[in-house]
Amino acid sequence: MTYDVIGIGNAVVDVISHGSDTFLDQMGITKGIMQLIERDRAELLYAAMSDRTEAPGGSVGNTIAGIGELGLQTAFIGKVKDDALGQFYADALEKAGTAFPFPPQDVDLPTSRSMIFVSPDGERSMNTYLGAGADISSADVPDVFGPGLLLLEGYLFDKDEGKTAFSEAASKMKAAGGRSVITISDPFCAERHRADFKRLIDNDMDIAIGNAEEWLTLYETDDLDAAVRKAAEVCEVVACTRSGDSVWIQNGSQRFTAEVQTVTPVDATGAGDQFAAGFLYGVQTGAALDVAAQMGVMCAAEVIGHIGPRPEANMLRAFKEAGLV
Repeated sequence: MTYDVIGIGNAVVDVISHGSDTFLDQMGITKGIMQLIERDRAELLYAAMSDRTEAPGGSVGNTIAGIGELGLQTAFIGKVKDDALGQFYADALEKAGTAFPFPPQDVDLPTSRSMIFVSPDGERSMNTYLGAGADISSADVPDVFGPGLLLLEGYLFDKDEGKTAFSEAASKMKAAGGRSVITISDPFCAERHRADFKRLIDNDMDIAIGNAEEWLTLYETDDLDAAVRKAAEVCEVVACTRSGDSVWIQNGSQRFTAEVQTVTPVDATGAGDQFAAGFLYGVQTGAALDVAAQMGVMCAAEVIGHIGPRPEANMLRAFKEAGLV
């Protein structure tokens, strides 16, 4: 079996709840970012949730699921324990049409989970217990690669095992004639792994995706245009999302833009992940980069209009109605 797009990353079950700004302050939660937490903190926050929606998540998992729902053949490589949440994760991906070639394992740590609190303004504050998902290593990477796209997340670099999985997958993808994509993941990730990320973008990645704050952090500048152009000097395609402003796609010296849609956010969880899904769908199907960017914008706009990190609408139909396919 060959796949159009393969993702490798942390397999995380998202547990989503509403939380006021006051609640966030009381619980010591920093608004709008992802924080890594320990197991006891995860249990405390889970118990404090007023309501819960569970969904298979993780940044790359969300993106791959979005691409799969658009009709491409997709696979996600992630590590889960053979427990209730791990079975839930694997089953949910398979039902959505995404292969999960590394089945739930008999390992010590429980399946990773992220407690996500959605504020009244739609901002999300993620509190992630890495668990089994962070222990994915080169030994866990099956040989399923071909001439498609490989999507890797910066979060893999938070543990040494993840770095080996990242390198193994990128090497196998290159040997198979495919292209590799990195998502920077978050500004703190860019800060922690600046040298590694720059080296990867320079040498191994064909496409790099990040938001404005991530690119500014990675290149230690307050000039976003300069940061994006610097990345594009060494990487074929560089994508930069800019919150409410137009998306930039840099291809060498050429820049494409896509205007964003004004949407009142219900839940910003997954906006960046679904931008990547629409954009990479366009890239893999041969769309022009400005069209691929518009696809990404549409997917992001759809997902922030409801609770949960994955689209509820038929986005392929929406692309056709918009004249993009």
